[in-house]
Formats: sequence, structure tokens, C-alpha cells
Amino acid sequence: MPAEAQVAAHAWVWRHPKPEGAAGRCIGAGTDLPVHRRRAKRLARRIQRFARRHRLPHVAHSSGLRRCADVGRWLRRWGWRHRIDPALAEMDFGRWDGRPWSELSAADFEPWMQDFAGHAPGGGETLMQLMARAAAWPVPAGGLLISHGGWILARRWVEREGPLSTPNAAAWPAPPRYGECWALRGGPV
Repeated sequence: MPAEAQVAAHAWVWRHPKPEGAAGRCIGAGTDLPVHRRRAKRLARRIQRFARRHRLPHVAHSSGLRRCADVGRWLRRWGWRHRIDPALAEMDFGRWDGRPWSELSAADFEPWMQDFAGHAPGGGETLMQLMARAAAWPVPAGGLLISHGGWILARRWVEREGPLSTPNAAAWPAPPRYGECWALRGGPV
């Protein structure tokens, strides 16, 4: 398969730029942090160059949270279509969302570590629910997405390990770096 056809057969997801005020805090779907405008614009330019180089459609899908949507808004200013989809949001950490990690005790973490995939940290969303949401999202071949570390990891886990594989905390990979791009298989898993 020619290189261009290989690129078009996948979808591409970028993790949002580093948000303002996230250091030391549990940040999920319930915390809508801004991204410095230059960081959002810089990532939008990288996505634009990638799409031009590989002749991909100028359509970006993103989470509605500002740390993703601001990148899509730059692309829209440059003539792209930008589609916001709440299914691309980060994991919901419920009562933990926005709190400093240092405020959470070992007793808070223990149930989650014992049932990493099935426990809802902070009463929010379980990892299995996030994985199901990420796997069900109809990633178009050649699609360009801006999403979150948790969503990306959940989608990749299901693609690589299968929808019936249950992760544990020790096996869960580190998130992509801010602004990093990962290939996804196009279409639902």
C-alpha cells in the first residue's frame, strides 16, 4: 500500500496542548481549563501542515472542552470545518475533578486500584465506560481529531487489546505528551 494510502486509512488524534492551571490537579471532563492561545494556534498549524502534506480533508473533530476546542477554532478561522463532539471528552472524575491530587487519600485510591476498570473514581465514570465510549466513536478514515490523554489511551487499548480485555492499573500506559499525535484505525472497533 502506498504511503499516502496508509495515512488515509488511519485516523489521527492529537492530544490537546498543555492547559493552564492543571499542575498537581485531577483534570477530567468536569474541569474546563483554557490553553494559552499561542499553544492552541501552534498545534492547529501542525495539524494543518499534516493534513496538507497527506492530502487529508480539512475537517477536525474535537472535544468541546476548551483545551481541545480552541485548537479546532483556529482551524475553523482558516477555513476548516470544526465539529465538536462530547463523546471525545476526557474521563469524568466526578467529585475528584479539579481537586489537587494531594487532597485525595490512599483510602480514596484503594477501591480504584483494586478495580481499575470497573470503579468510578470520585463517583464519575469508570474506565470501562470511557473505553466503551471511545470504542463506539465512529473514527473516519483520514479523520483528524483533537482529544484528551484518557480518551486516546482508552481507544488505543481497545484497538490493541480488544474490547473484552480488562486493564489493571499496572498495565495502563502513560498518556501521550501534550500535542502528540497518535494513529488510530479508522472506523469503530
